[in-house]
Amino acid sequence: MKTFHKSHKLDNVCYDIRGPVMDEANRMIARGETILKLNIGNPAPFGFRAPDEVIDAMQSNLTATEGYSDSKGLLSARQAIADYCVNVKHIEGVTPDDIYTGNGASELITMSMQGLLDNGDEVLVPAPDYPLWTASVTLAGGTAVHYICDECADWYPDLDDIRSKITPRTKGIVIINPNNPTGALYPRELLEEIAQIARENGLIIYSDEIYDRLVMDGLEHTSISSLAPDVFSITFNGLSKSHLIAGYRCGWMTLCGEKSHVKGYIEGLNLLSSMRLCSNVPAQSLVPTALKNAYTTKELLVPGGRIYEQREFIYNAINDIPGMSAVKPKAAFYIFPKMDMRKFNITDDEKFVLDFLKEKKILLTHGGGFHWETPDHFRIVYLPQLDQLQQAAEGLRDFLATYRQA
Repeated sequence: MKTFHKSHKLDNVCYDIRGPVMDEANRMIARGETILKLNIGNPAPFGFRAPDEVIDAMQSNLTATEGYSDSKGLLSARQAIADYCVNVKHIEGVTPDDIYTGNGASELITMSMQGLLDNGDEVLVPAPDYPLWTASVTLAGGTAVHYICDECADWYPDLDDIRSKITPRTKGIVIINPNNPTGALYPRELLEEIAQIARENGLIIYSDEIYDRLVMDGLEHTSISSLAPDVFSITFNGLSKSHLIAGYRCGWMTLCGEKSHVKGYIEGLNLLSSMRLCSNVPAQSLVPTALKNAYTTKELLVPGGRIYEQREFIYNAINDIPGMSAVKPKAAFYIFPKMDMRKFNITDDEKFVLDFLKEKKILLTHGGGFHWETPDHFRIVYLPQLDQLQQAAEGLRDFLATYRQA
């Protein structure tokens, strides 16, 4: 009998949703133990609910969305997205033909890399990153070259490091703004410098902007595509986070800027889009309603709002633990704390997260899962209610009071 193995294309693909920590968490859950999950940005389990008008829009459109749509998506959805890009994000010249809807932005990230890369091509990806970016580059046969985001500079990309890592094989640069896992929000001046690097080196910009409507402290998100109409860029967005409907799988990507030199690439994207027929049509149908009320979560992001107050609590609680520190996130609902490696003798951040899970029944994600090489960080999702976050902070303080790795 033949023995079948996974494809060799997956040999170097790392996407750390599975692994020893999650395996142990699942074993604990199977034994009936209750785990506080601070590892994934899924709003629904923590009492967040989609706006009524979004639910109503999907329900009212169900019978009208039973067949396939155009491979790029419903025209009504793509027109609403194009209007959002032009009128809200100030990106010039976007039309419905520039929009591809997807089963979440994740599907489109992978598609964008499959359509671009040949074996050995390089893409600059931030460290830390949302790990799907590195996985998608690798799966497409490319090499993800990680540039550093500087914790001492509010987790902004290190421009000198970016420049130093560009080679003749570099085809694109990824930015994640607002950032997952750090919660950083990039200022206009920084984005202009990144756009200039792309301009000078003939690079495509890939801008993951899924958290652009989850910004705090009176700040505003700027899309890099609005600053560089002469540079070809692709932005990625969706409704999973901003409208609290992660399971609906409703995302899109937008082709922006100068396209005369990427016609072949666009042909490839069209081919890949057609091969999957189309994305979830009922989910597409709610896009116009959702984007008419693009900032439905705004009340959660100001003083007194739930996400804002949970951000304030976890930031202060982390910095109050001896041997811990964190940069205050400006957006999204993640914080990326740093541990004093000497104090705790940390040599393996995954082991730290596993040990913490076993003792305190609290699930985190280690920094290595985001391609952060030094084993001194982990990510906390601060979506749970304040009482649960207080439980997590007290558990972390108690755990670290005696924890030392051998």
